Amino acid sequence: MAHISSGNGFKFDRPASPGVVRPKGIVGKEEALLMELEALDKIKREKRHTLPATAPSGNPLPNPSAQTSTSRQEKDLIVFSESETQQKELKDKFEDIDLEKLTKEELEKLLLDDSFGVNKMTRPSSLLGCNLSASYPGGHAFSPSSFHWTPTPTHAQTPMFPSAPFPKPPCSFQNGFSLALSPFISLPAQPTPFLSFTPIQPPAALVYPQPAVTPEMAKLFDKIASTSEYLKNGRSSSMETESGSVKSLEPMPQPSEPPNISRFEWLDLDPLNKHKEVEVEEKPTVSSGPFLEESGTAKDPWDAVLLDEPEVVDNGSPSAQVKSKVTLATQPRRASTGAAVTRSQSLNIPATSTDHSPGKQVRGTSFLLTQNMLAVEKKEGQNLEVVAFCEDISKLRSKFPHDVLATNPGYVLSPVITQRDAGGDNGGSVKVSIEISDSQQPVTFTCDVSSPVDLLIMQALCWVHDDLNQVDISSYVLKVCGQEEVLQNKHSLGSHEYVQNCRKWETEIKLQLFFLSTMRRDLARTAEDDISPIVLEKYLGLVERPFKESVTREVLAEHLEGYYKQVNLCLQNESTQYKTVDSVVQSVKNLCCALDEVETPAISDAIKKLKRSVNLPRTQHCFVLQAGAMSSASTGSANGYAIPVEESLVGLTDAVYELAKLCLRSFCPTTPGCTMEEHLEDRRDSKEASGTTEHLQFTLFAVHGIPATWVSSFEKYYLMCALTHNNRNLFKPVQSKKVGTYKSFFYHIKWDESINFPISVALLPLEAMLSLSLYGVLNQNANNSPDSNKQRKGPELLGKVSMPLFDFRRQVDFPSPAVDVLYVGPQENGCPDPQSLDPLDPGDRSEIEKLSFFSTRLSRADKQLLWDQRYYCRDYQYSLPKILASAPSWDWGSMGEIHSLLHHWPPLSPVSALELLDSKFADTEVRKVAVGWIESSSDDELADYLPQLVQAVKFECHLNNALVIFLLSRALGNVNIAHYLYWLLRDAVQDPAFGQRYDRVLGALLCLCGTGLRAELEKQTRLVQLLGALAEKVRQASSSTRQVVLLEGLERVQSFFQKNSCRLPITPSLVAKELNVKVNTLVFEVFPNSLSVLTVIQVGEDLRQDMLALQMIRIMDRIWLQEGLDLRIVNFKCISTGKDKGMVDLVPSSETLRKIQVEYGVTGSFKDKPLAEWLRKYNPAEDEYEKASENFIYTCAGCCVATYILGICDRHNDNIMLRSTGHMFHIDFGKFLGHAQMIGSFKRDRAPFVLTSDMAYVINGGERPTSRFQLFVDLCSQAYNLIRKHSNLFLNLLSLMTQSGLPELTEVQDLKYVYDALQPQTTDAEATIFFTRLIESSLGSVATKFNFFIHNLAQLRFSGLPSNDEPILSFAPRTYTMKQDGRIRDASVFSFQKRYNPDKHYTYVIRILREGQNEPQFVFRTFDEFQELHNKLTILFPLWKLPGFPSKMVLGRTHIKDVASKRKVELSSYMHNLMRSSTEVTQCDLIYTFFHPIARDDKTEGVEGLSKTPGMLSPTIGRVEGEVKLSVSYRNSTLFIMVMHIKDLISNDGADPNPYVKTYLLPDPHKTSKRKTKIARKTRNPTFNEMLVYSGYSKETLKQRELQLSVLSVESLRENCYLGGITLSLKDFDLSRETVKWYKLTTVPYF
Repeated sequence: MAHISSGNGFKFDRPASPGVVRPKGIVGKEEALLMELEALDKIKREKRHTLPATAPSGNPLPNPSAQTSTSRQEKDLIVFSESETQQKELKDKFEDIDLEKLTKEELEKLLLDDSFGVNKMTRPSSLLGCNLSASYPGGHAFSPSSFHWTPTPTHAQTPMFPSAPFPKPPCSFQNGFSLALSPFISLPAQPTPFLSFTPIQPPAALVYPQPAVTPEMAKLFDKIASTSEYLKNGRSSSMETESGSVKSLEPMPQPSEPPNISRFEWLDLDPLNKHKEVEVEEKPTVSSGPFLEESGTAKDPWDAVLLDEPEVVDNGSPSAQVKSKVTLATQPRRASTGAAVTRSQSLNIPATSTDHSPGKQVRGTSFLLTQNMLAVEKKEGQNLEVVAFCEDISKLRSKFPHDVLATNPGYVLSPVITQRDAGGDNGGSVKVSIEISDSQQPVTFTCDVSSPVDLLIMQALCWVHDDLNQVDISSYVLKVCGQEEVLQNKHSLGSHEYVQNCRKWETEIKLQLFFLSTMRRDLARTAEDDISPIVLEKYLGLVERPFKESVTREVLAEHLEGYYKQVNLCLQNESTQYKTVDSVVQSVKNLCCALDEVETPAISDAIKKLKRSVNLPRTQHCFVLQAGAMSSASTGSANGYAIPVEESLVGLTDAVYELAKLCLRSFCPTTPGCTMEEHLEDRRDSKEASGTTEHLQFTLFAVHGIPATWVSSFEKYYLMCALTHNNRNLFKPVQSKKVGTYKSFFYHIKWDESINFPISVALLPLEAMLSLSLYGVLNQNANNSPDSNKQRKGPELLGKVSMPLFDFRRQVDFPSPAVDVLYVGPQENGCPDPQSLDPLDPGDRSEIEKLSFFSTRLSRADKQLLWDQRYYCRDYQYSLPKILASAPSWDWGSMGEIHSLLHHWPPLSPVSALELLDSKFADTEVRKVAVGWIESSSDDELADYLPQLVQAVKFECHLNNALVIFLLSRALGNVNIAHYLYWLLRDAVQDPAFGQRYDRVLGALLCLCGTGLRAELEKQTRLVQLLGALAEKVRQASSSTRQVVLLEGLERVQSFFQKNSCRLPITPSLVAKELNVKVNTLVFEVFPNSLSVLTVIQVGEDLRQDMLALQMIRIMDRIWLQEGLDLRIVNFKCISTGKDKGMVDLVPSSETLRKIQVEYGVTGSFKDKPLAEWLRKYNPAEDEYEKASENFIYTCAGCCVATYILGICDRHNDNIMLRSTGHMFHIDFGKFLGHAQMIGSFKRDRAPFVLTSDMAYVINGGERPTSRFQLFVDLCSQAYNLIRKHSNLFLNLLSLMTQSGLPELTEVQDLKYVYDALQPQTTDAEATIFFTRLIESSLGSVATKFNFFIHNLAQLRFSGLPSNDEPILSFAPRTYTMKQDGRIRDASVFSFQKRYNPDKHYTYVIRILREGQNEPQFVFRTFDEFQELHNKLTILFPLWKLPGFPSKMVLGRTHIKDVASKRKVELSSYMHNLMRSSTEVTQCDLIYTFFHPIARDDKTEGVEGLSKTPGMLSPTIGRVEGEVKLSVSYRNSTLFIMVMHIKDLISNDGADPNPYVKTYLLPDPHKTSKRKTKIARKTRNPTFNEMLVYSGYSKETLKQRELQLSVLSVESLRENCYLGGITLSLKDFDLSRETVKWYKLTTVPYF
């Protein structure tokens, strides 16, 4: 009985027949040679040998060889015997052949005979029973016995069948004889999740014995190898699989010349084809079955011979053999052709070539599978750009060793904000409390805010150390109490953001002194982190990716195995081949589906060819299976249909693996350990691009993976092909032809069209991008559309893609000719010395200066001027971006001049260099230099611009660039940078176009940051996912079940905190240890000191726009602080943690304006006092209220400027908040850049910004305008002008965000609003006038109040009185009870008084008698406060009958005092009836809170405490008071007089005047120099900010003139009233600069 062995070298544990005996011991070389001599002698004694006749098989399957055994018969076996006639015929044919006498020429002639192997003569007698296929493993003794078929397998191994040789393939010998044909290797069926089909059940396993290679056979092989025909055609081909070994499935590079191999290695027979001189070392692994024997010394005689046979390569040195380890656990691993799995389960896989051109030998489909599998797994299946990127990341990490504290602190450094000390609040002293471990009590002292942190450490150490000379100050740090952040020792105390916030909120500065060695450094990198491999995909498990997951190498391997199995099944049985071919096609379809439905033309053609080959005419064959051969008894042609099928499968396999390699290179992660050195020798010949003359041409084939809706919606499709650079077309875009959809495996749009750009490759810049935009022409009649008869719609943009023409190695791989076109930049031109330049024309210099500083939009003439005078522009270094943008060309020839100019330019500041990272500057060198300039910024400055830098990565041509390396290097040295960069990259991964690039950068960051920080970020991610899922459930729940859903979902969050403490994503310095829930707010208890941090988890809203708006406001605040202007801006943090979710800080002790205003009813937005009364309630002391009012003035000015510049819209009273300290701030920035909220066609935001009368009431301190409003206007103007100086910065920052996916910032045109709002071309005085008019417009807008009112109605959800922790009355700071104040015996209205602060009104004096008190108590309440009491009593006691409240409405023209007198009587009656109501009413908390004394009651001494305010002046006759603020400047022969403010005016009758200003230049006899301002109505403190202009006056003329200014009041029934004036001599002014000053008004003559 014979055993059947597969071609992969696995040994199956089938019992051998007695004739099959293997030596048990080790056979030495001498014994093996002796055996050879004995075998040769035996051959000489034999005169004839029987050879079975063979015929070309009609079955393309490589059916098993048959052997006949007479020594033993086994049950249930089918025996195929040879006929005696055939044996006799074969005997006659080989009777006269004697191998000893056979010459090389005769043997070669015999082998070249076309009849060889076709009925006449199949093989020499020496080859009886031996399969000459390269796949034949050998290794068993051969016995010419009958063949037996075992129908059922005895093991779980998937069957593996050897292939028969091709009848007539292109091979070494012309008659089809091949020495190195490979088998198909059947692979286990793998389930696929893509397309299901009914698998074909494989037949039972067949087991073949492997005939031993005798010395006689080896001698014959040696003789064949020496023939000239083999040396010419066969050697190099058959040795393609033996040129080297690989690790895993990696192909090794081919030697330049065929290696010098031993005489036995040319045969692909096991064990003769093994490189025995190098043993394969392998770790012990668990065997998958008993059929694998233990490896060790050779068990075959020829193994012993070959163990001593050294392999020699072309350089004479032993070739290096790479070990491949395959562990067989539950699934057998596929083995490669000619490489048996050894007993230690190692694979020695020869390197193969994937080139299968028609002129080369086709060696079998299985061989192609092996070849392509090598390329798929390694080398050709790698993305070389990612490989190079990983190597550079590893080099970057080596520059930041873990043991350097400066670059690896392991803790968070407190951010620093540089601030100019302008005196006042910015300077001064602060109280500091420092906790020291050696001291029981904290050390408290006062220090200057400008003191460096080192000095504070020294002062603190004085308390615990006597001799500071023995103390190293630098080894100590100051940590913020309650937060995990440390002050920076080299910076001043007041520059830290923490200290500035403490001063802003007037909280104590608490610090802790730590020795550096005891400081918690859990975020530091370790030594293990420095040597860990860079695997980009390793730590990205928790990253949410919106783009479709690319097929992984493992999944791709499963699909290839499925394809491999179906191919084997197809080749097994001829009778079912027409069915199994369909399964092969289905497996290819499954693979294409997994690869985004991509079906290449090679696959389509191969599928068609395969289907045609199955349908070729067939002839009936009668099979005789003989050992090692398959023959046919028919006498038909040798060219059966096996050749087309196998050739078709060869082509299909090539196409499949080419698609697989394309997928791997494009989308799959690289294999760990892959280096660029492995690919250097694969580089082809190259030539410089500048030396080529060819035009750019490419073939546009098809678009795959189109949605099904496109097929029915669009009739035709076309592509617009553009070649771009710097976002500009290098040539007119080329349009493809319009085509429809095609269906093969899947629907696709097929062009197969050549696109030619008539532009030479030599002229292309390095960063040239090829952009393709797909358009669809709508099918007007689709789905019986009612619009089918209407006008046809234009083409619709369906998608677009861009790719760099030159790869990261600066080359283009052109397939024909096979040469790499390499980009080499031109030599830089010389740059002239600025001193050698001729003087520039003054006019041109003035224009250049204007363009450099003020202009952002350049005309063609402007660009021409800047480029022509570019060398002179070096005096204006900030003009470089405009100079580069003006370059007429960026082609290859222009780059020398551009780079020379760039490298000789003075360094730009980091914020100015940001512009060079915009999409309009694609040049790699420009961007690299810009990054070098940005490197000079500090980490804290960099954090402000981090979102823009992350977005700028999109504008880089390739993954590995200077910007990415810079960001990662900063992240290595600063935890804050790494933390925010992580969350920004996580958000950027959602980008559909650049998500994969950000995915790799994020993977690099996680590889670099170290185990500690990586674990912390993973905890934050899990926390965000838990809270996000919970918030989403709460959002979707109904209002009645929302609280229940919230409490149920918090169990998982609480369990998280039981196991972990976690830093908050919104700020890494806060470590949350537990979670408390209060209503709908998540409150983190932060360790230590139980600091509560209010944070809102938001879902369903895109917070990226809020992040951008808050970032812009924060940068504005820093600019103001650096210029010495502190507007006390409230900066809260916001971070996007994923798609439509994120976290937002809550500012404590703050309320929305709506909640404040509705305390006065739904119409509270139309009233003036709500905000002032609310602030007074929380600031009852006068100095506290004044401080809160001042905070309101400053913050309101900042909010007005910021919201106007950014175009913040949808400003209703729920989006504006007020803190109890008076700080106002805006929230919810869903609409900006002027995109106003619309109600139908009604524009909701009609005012430039929100400034209402209730805000002006707080600013003025009452209804009348005061000098405090002038302060507000000046603050607004100053802040506005400071931001205008940095117009380019904000325009650049916003421009970098245009491709971030924000719905209201998608193109440069969206920046027009900001440009117009900044007015960069105007002067400061003009801008001041401009913004003053905006203030007047906003304050006079009724639309804002109406908008508030509409929002109040929409949000009207009244739920009774406030909860216990909220004030019960708007004017009372808290709730009071009868138990606290004592029972009231009687309360009555005693009298009324006239008040003038903040404006004229009447208040009512209430006399209160309490039990136990002999003296009455007086409190003062207004009529509105009485009405509020009544309204809330009505709500609190809806079923009780309360006394009627007097009407507030007054009809007719009635004196206000008479109204007050009448109301006193009505209120007295109301109070009398109210206090005699039920005890539930009279003793409720509302009543006692109303009568409880407040601050204003204590300041009034009984009923006699009436005092007039200084603001009310009695009438005066002929008295002049007040001051005027003027700005005087001179330029371009023009005198500018800006009248800014006038304060403290008085009129003769004591009424508020209607002032205006009139000026003359004296002497002026004809009054031609008269100028005047507009009229301000009813104010003693008018603000004008109007410019009065006198043109055509020289300085000499003006020095002889005087400026006369008069202030007059307009009267309706009499002449204008003179209020004062001033005369100024212009010779006393320095007209070369602006003079701004207050002047006191006097009585002077006026015209």
